Parts: sequence; C-alpha cells; structure tokens
Amino acid sequence: MSIGAEVAAHLPFLRRYARALTGSQSTGDAFVQATLEAALADEGVADSLRGGRVPLYKAFNKVWSSAYMEVESAESMGSTHEIAAQDQLKRITPVNRQALLLTTVEDFSAEEAAEIMDMSESDVEELVREAVAEIERESATSVLIIEDEPLISMQLEDLVKSLGHEICGTAATRTQAQDVVADKTPGLVLADIQLADGSSGLDAVDDILAIQSVPVIFITAYPERLLTGDRPEPTYLITKPFQEDTVRAAISQALFFGSSRPLD
Repeated sequence: MSIGAEVAAHLPFLRRYARALTGSQSTGDAFVQATLEAALADEGVADSLRGGRVPLYKAFNKVWSSAYMEVESAESMGSTHEIAAQDQLKRITPVNRQALLLTTVEDFSAEEAAEIMDMSESDVEELVREAVAEIERESATSVLIIEDEPLISMQLEDLVKSLGHEICGTAATRTQAQDVVADKTPGLVLADIQLADGSSGLDAVDDILAIQSVPVIFITAYPERLLTGDRPEPTYLITKPFQEDTVRAAISQALFFGSSRPLD
C-alpha cells in the first residue's frame, strides 16, 4: 500500500481530532493540511507515516504545538458553535485537551499518546486527570437519547445518569424525537444516525437544531457517512461499539463547549 493510501485511511479521524481540538472545522482542516504539506516537504517525515496512526498524529502534533497560541489569540470567526468553542478553549490548556482527546475520542493508549506528544506516559495520565476534573465542573443537564437498539439505549441512560444528568426522553424514531422535544427541551442530544423505522437520526437532530441550539453527540456504526467533507461535520462522533469512557469524555466536552452558546 502506498503512503498516500495509508494516510488517506486515517485522514477522516485525524480531521475529527483536529476539529475537536480547535473547536473549528476550518481551523482543524488547516492544521491537517499543514501537516500533509510538511510531510511532502520532508522525506523522513513522509516515510515515518508508513507506521500507521501514531506517527501521523505525531507529525500533526508538531505542527499544532508550534502554532496553537496563534489560534488561541486569533479573532473569533465562524459559526456560533465555533465561537463558543474557541472562547471555552481558554479554560483548558491545549496540552490537557490533546491528552484527553487522544486517549478517549481517538482511543490511543497512554503510551501511544505519550509518543505522539513527546512526553512521559505518567505526564499524559496527569494531563488527562486535570482535564477531566476541569470539565466535570459543568452543571448537570437534561439529555435526549435517540437510539433504536433498546440495550444500547439503556446502557446510555445508565451512563448519563451516573454523570449526574437526567434523561428528558428516549426515542427510536424521528417522530418520537419530535414528540419528546415538543414536551421538554434537552440540553444535550445523543443520537444514532440509522433508526428503527428507516428514519434518520440526522434529520431528527436537524429538527431539534431548527428550534434551538444544543450540543449533539452522534454515536453510530457508520461514521464514514458523516466524515465525507461534503457537509459540516459533527465535532462529536463516536463509533459503535463504543467504550463508556469515550462517551463520558464526549459528554463532558460537548457540555463544556456548548455551555456558553446562546440560542439561535
């Protein structure tokens, strides 16, 4: 397999990481592009990318680490969500956020994250603990679960409640989601994209966002349907089968970055 093909296989997930790290799809993509350009300009870096995800993320980390302060201080531009995310980034240092994202959303081990970030494994673990402690200071909210598999829905309910949040409703179809929202406003939505009656979780979420601005986490067995680059992509996208720690971290992050976002 060529280097290009190997990198292409990991690129949608690197873009997801970059987007979550920066709070902006356009800024995240710019860093990914800069990473690829650096690889093209350096044969040694390009050859290292044959090693899989770790060296690719490590190359990205070098680009990001050399420039993140410029992004932090730049004038806020973009969607309401992106502006809120950029404002909230100041409350958690970039290195803490990197460690958290790498070990949860991107599912790297602490050892792999340490290699990517060029630090010790114990330092990475401490950064993650600090980030989680800061994020968990956010207040509890009401959560809508849009999921057509009963066992998964129950698992998510238990997980959400264990974090101190309440369930405002569950839905297995787009229509059921509309009924829940008509009665109670959620502060967070967890949504699958393929629902029981053939309806779409994407459409159900669009219905909700047409009424109010609310953070959304997609949990799906089909992440490639959302990582195409053809439309604005979700910041929080978790692949089934999921790890509960990944969902916990995504919930904390979504609430953290959505907490200052005003209603449209």
